[in-house]
Amino acid sequence: MLPISNLLAFAIAAAVIVAIPGPSVLFTISRALTLGRRAALLTVVGNAVGVSAQVVTVAFGIGAVVERSIVAFTIVKYLGAAYIVYLGVQAVRHRRAFTDGLAQRAAPVTPLRAMRDGAIVGATNPKTIVVFVAVMPGFTDPAAGHLQWQLLLLGSVFPVIALLLDSVWALAAGTSRDWLARSPRRLAAIGGTGGLVMIGLGTSLAVTGRKD
Repeated sequence: MLPISNLLAFAIAAAVIVAIPGPSVLFTISRALTLGRRAALLTVVGNAVGVSAQVVTVAFGIGAVVERSIVAFTIVKYLGAAYIVYLGVQAVRHRRAFTDGLAQRAAPVTPLRAMRDGAIVGATNPKTIVVFVAVMPGFTDPAAGHLQWQLLLLGSVFPVIALLLDSVWALAAGTSRDWLARSPRRLAAIGGTGGLVMIGLGTSLAVTGRKD
């Protein structure tokens, strides 16, 4: 059985990763600024569904690989950590690009379309794919066995956290849309700070994790 401490530790890491602006957050903010809070919240629900599909795919796909090979696990771990650092560097370098969403104008969408668009973004988000493939296995307990089910349990935490935190982004952006639009530098500062946090997180993940 997966230790509760491992589950809590992953939940904390997941909360940090989700809170950092990435494809899902930027898409949610864009929807909130252009279409309002309702469309943004429906997008968040769809995104959680898309992320859940990633969880199932990774748990029963890569789970069997990392369970049998510490070499494969180590390679995946370092590649994932490096990619997270890369995303952080890119976020800092291109922090002003976070304001591009403010300039976009989207046509009105139906509730079903809003959820569908969110699901597509969630299912194809490279940041969460890296988290599930390279980060999540490090929080498993090899001695407990049933690695695929451990990954499924850990992964189920992620869309729940994403649903909660992305909803906060949606509500905040929808409420303060005029305030953000008046000063693009505010959103750029958010992107830059998030990038620095991601660099630190990726570095930490490279030197910690599962010990077989």
